[in-house]
Amino acid sequence: MYAVTVYSKAAEGEKPLMENFRVREFACKDGSDMILINLELVELLQRIRTHFRAPVTITSAYRSPCHNKKVGGAKTSQHLYGIAADIQVKGIAPKTVAAYVEQLMPDKGGIGIYPTFVHVDVRKMKSRWRGN
Repeated sequence: MYAVTVYSKAAEGEKPLMENFRVREFACKDGSDMILINLELVELLQRIRTHFRAPVTITSAYRSPCHNKKVGGAKTSQHLYGIAADIQVKGIAPKTVAAYVEQLMPDKGGIGIYPTFVHVDVRKMKSRWRGN
């Protein structure tokens, strides 16, 4: 479906994926070792980081099925497949980040605008929403 690489947080957590991102930043918050990461997502996040010249904090990326259920994620959440991240860009409003991502992915991908973060994913279909 999507090209993802499986990483071990313990063995590869410090491995750089791009200039400003390491494997551990994409880890599930439940402490599990396995991490699924799609390179297209990492490239998107790096473009955001470079554009705004500001740190990008990933608050949620890969989620194990158990953790996704625990946090009330959608049954088919893109986080389950390693192709989504919830992010905050230091000093930049979520709507401004979302507007830039819209320029990068006008006909595909997911963009969800929330009060304190933006959800971005690299799905093939276009999806846009506002969350609480």
